[in-house]
Amino acid sequence: MLNIGHYSFSSRLLLGTGKYPDFKTQKEAVEVSGSEILTFAVRRMNIFEASQPNFLEMLDLKKYTLLPNTAGAKTAAEAVRIAKLAKASGLCDMVKVEVIGCDKTLLPDPVETLKATEELLKEGFIVLPYTSDDVVLARRLEELGSHAIMPAASPIGSGQGIINPLYLKFIIEQTKVPVIVDAGIGSASDAMIAMELGADGVLLNTAVAGAKNPVKMALAMKMAVEAGQLGYEAGRIPRKETATASSPLEGLSVK
Repeated sequence: MLNIGHYSFSSRLLLGTGKYPDFKTQKEAVEVSGSEILTFAVRRMNIFEASQPNFLEMLDLKKYTLLPNTAGAKTAAEAVRIAKLAKASGLCDMVKVEVIGCDKTLLPDPVETLKATEELLKEGFIVLPYTSDDVVLARRLEELGSHAIMPAASPIGSGQGIINPLYLKFIIEQTKVPVIVDAGIGSASDAMIAMELGADGVLLNTAVAGAKNPVKMALAMKMAVEAGQLGYEAGRIPRKETATASSPLEGLSVK
């Protein structure tokens, strides 16, 4: 089970809800993914405007936990304001803190992320901060009381996969709350590698929404996360520089 705050989930795949070609495709992809947590940018949704199209209307919300995110925020104050808006709408008390510090790379601002996280924790939110693969920053965010840490695999929407598995592994090893690899996943194999490293979950959006067939990719991601988790639990064999025979040699007679 994936435990975040007072929530428990069977699926370890978290799915974003933007960029789909249409609501029907989005709904089908969400359903086959098996995801129980859906994230969306509060700024990109008219959550208080009933007349506006809303993907939430397409879903049975009893099946999902919503994870509003503060995408678009450039400061801690903006992130806190966006989070409070989402909570006021009654959507969820859980929030993904995202404070972007660089428009070119879309990397998070570490100082403002810390500030926003601290303030929202004081306000009683379940806080999941999005961060770079900075080992020290991840530790600081956990020390503040974050309910999960969400390090990027690579730049948002880039599809580059995991560019620094060593730092991700360091973060996973030092962190006692869930580590959810977020951003940059491009293929099912990327998601599987993240889980094989020991991550507790994977959050992705573009890799599914931007695929030629989003529904098939959503299913592939579901299977990859499950396979990666099983592989991690099974424990891989150590890497060696030399070959080792797969069949036993002892006790064999050679004529």
